[in-house]
Amino acid sequence: MHWSFKTGYHEIAAKKFLATGAPFPQCKSFKRLHGPGSCEGWILVETDDPKVCYEHAAEWAEIMHWTVTPVCTDEEAAPLIAKVYG
Repeated sequence: MHWSFKTGYHEIAAKKFLATGAPFPQCKSFKRLHGPGSCEGWILVETDDPKVCYEHAAEWAEIMHWTVTPVCTDEEAAPLIAKVYG
């Protein structure tokens, strides 16, 4: 999940983050990454339910832009590629 602050919302987002910790309890694991000095970052999420990503993005949508890109590992992708091209 890629996030960036909407114009004029950096301080509001920072205060909300500091006050809440921006929990993501519905997923197996997550790692939040910040681009220093850039007003953007990423959250790497492991979940079997993509709806948790939608919910988290919706909770912050008023102050942040989101791009959510599902990804899979080589081990997950290989059988799918073999199905199409094999």
